[in-house]
Amino acid sequence: MEVSTDRPALKNGRILQRHEADDADLHASNLTGWQQEYDQLSRGRFFGSIVELSFDKLQVFREDTNRALQQKCKVWANSIWLGIPLAQQAECRINGQAVGADRVMCRAGNSDFDLSTPQDYSLYGLVIDYNTLLETARLQGLTLNWKELHESGRLQLPNKTLENARFVLARLLDEHEPQTNHHAAYDLLLMLLLELLKVATPEHAKIPSYPHRKQVVDEVRSYISAHPDTLLTITDLCKIANVSRRALQYSFASILGISPLRYLRVSRLNGVRRTLMQIPQYNTVADIASQWGFWHMSQFAKDYRELFDELPSQTLKRQQVMQNNTSSNSTEEWHSTHPRPMLSLSYGYV
Repeated sequence: MEVSTDRPALKNGRILQRHEADDADLHASNLTGWQQEYDQLSRGRFFGSIVELSFDKLQVFREDTNRALQQKCKVWANSIWLGIPLAQQAECRINGQAVGADRVMCRAGNSDFDLSTPQDYSLYGLVIDYNTLLETARLQGLTLNWKELHESGRLQLPNKTLENARFVLARLLDEHEPQTNHHAAYDLLLMLLLELLKVATPEHAKIPSYPHRKQVVDEVRSYISAHPDTLLTITDLCKIANVSRRALQYSFASILGISPLRYLRVSRLNGVRRTLMQIPQYNTVADIASQWGFWHMSQFAKDYRELFDELPSQTLKRQQVMQNNTSSNSTEEWHSTHPRPMLSLSYGYV
């Protein structure tokens, strides 16, 4: 089931929005103003949540996901994004560069970037309009070297600064905390952003082979994306990137954290799921699977079930049931007589 609500208009108070989804791609679409596509990498049913607080030209959120993901992301235009992992998190990767819980990620708006996140991962995000940030910095007498901050992708900050930032964000995004005045929360977040960027030290890639490995992975991923129905072997992938098998394995392990063949398989399985959730009118599951390079149907069904904890026919059926649901059924009656549909819920707290 997909239940969505428009963002409520902000008046004198602040409104928290909470979004929940049991599909990775539905979850990706829940973050306001972003263009995203998520592929699930680890096995089992997905669950993700986003608690979001938005102001004029400023957005803050917490994102929680229970499965390892490969994320393609783009923040809204003319903005700056900071991603702050919660304490004690396992490493993630931004554009193939490792980010521990003692680092912060940083990207400009309207630019594509990749995130590889492990299971049970939580992240705070802050997005602010670029000109608003520069003007606020000017009024505070600060000069920000944005070009260097953005190009590195990763920032190192003092532990105490990170602890304070997490504390502030946790309080602002806690649905059970008394709601702070809207304007006070806005000013607090602006000062927090300036403090983070003022003391941040850009951290560039330390591995000399990083640019080459990133290029190898990008070339292979681009080819896989452009030829979804082509049968590909590890030898084919080596030829595409013009590297040895060993170099290909090292490149994928260091940039994405998985093998090239596993990436090929899970990316195509996610492609099948994405297509099934669009409720194709005239195609069977077998038709769709073949469009994504799967020809052995029993093995495909087994792999799909292992990754998503359901058969592809169940995914399609659940979406069809939701589409055919009529308003004459109450929510309770409908759930008692139909398979559980894909779920994406949004609701607000004033």
